[in-house]
Amino acid sequence: MSPTIFREKGYRFFFFSREESRMHVHVYCERGEAKFWLEPRIELAQNYGIPARDLRVVKDLIEDHVNEISKAWKKHFGS
Repeated sequence: MSPTIFREKGYRFFFFSREESRMHVHVYCERGEAKFWLEPRIELAQNYGIPARDLRVVKDLIEDHVNEISKAWKKHFGS
């Protein structure tokens, strides 16, 4: 199960149900996918095909929605 947190500008932001405990978010678009750590700060963990200029847009979107993502994480994982 991979609940979608939100969609914006052609990106889907989500996480997988059975993953590590460090808070992070996955991003999918037609060009590829990436994973960003949310703690201790927002930073790229992995990237598969998303161009660097688009990763900047993705990071900005994560920064804009970090509270929403964090709430969804805590609700889903109970931590």
